[in-house]
Amino acid sequence: MKSIPHFPPQASAAMLCAATLLAGLLGLLAPAQAQEAGGTTLLKGRNVTEANLLDALTPPPPDIITRGLRVRPSGSTAEAAPRRPSASLLITFETNSSELTSAARQQLDVVGAALKNERLAEYSFNVEGHADPRGNAESNMILSRQRAESVRDYLVARHAIGPQRLIAEGKGDLELLNRAYPAAPENRRVTIVTNMP
Repeated sequence: MKSIPHFPPQASAAMLCAATLLAGLLGLLAPAQAQEAGGTTLLKGRNVTEANLLDALTPPPPDIITRGLRVRPSGSTAEAAPRRPSASLLITFETNSSELTSAARQQLDVVGAALKNERLAEYSFNVEGHADPRGNAESNMILSRQRAESVRDYLVARHAIGPQRLIAEGKGDLELLNRAYPAAPENRRVTIVTNMP
């Protein structure tokens, strides 16, 4: 009978740390992509385009009612609750800061163009800041709100988006997209959610 190798606690902790670091690096090196995650479209890298934002944020067409018959768009079901269109962006910030980086400002320039498009002109949006679970929950809530406000302020000042169209909201570390790797960059994001009339 073979014996199972036993590692001292220090070695086990080091291996766990190395595995976590490797998982994080693999996530960072994965190609830029748009994906559905947690009911939101996650846009990163080259996929932060005006067309992708318009697709993610434009509500579906309403049901058509004719003589008491309700016709739903293809693929929808009667039981499905309407999902608020949203896009999650990997807007980057300096560590423990709500100051936008130059890369974040470039992405927000694309967001500003999309929000001014006629397809979205009639809608208002929640700008939700998210944080990963490092640090304490109260600090994460404050930081996530400050980050949402930074994004809102930039879109209002730089792109003349009406301030009444953007509501900044901090979500703290309550809505992780990547629960397997809590420090993943997608957990430090800004989500833009279309408010339905």
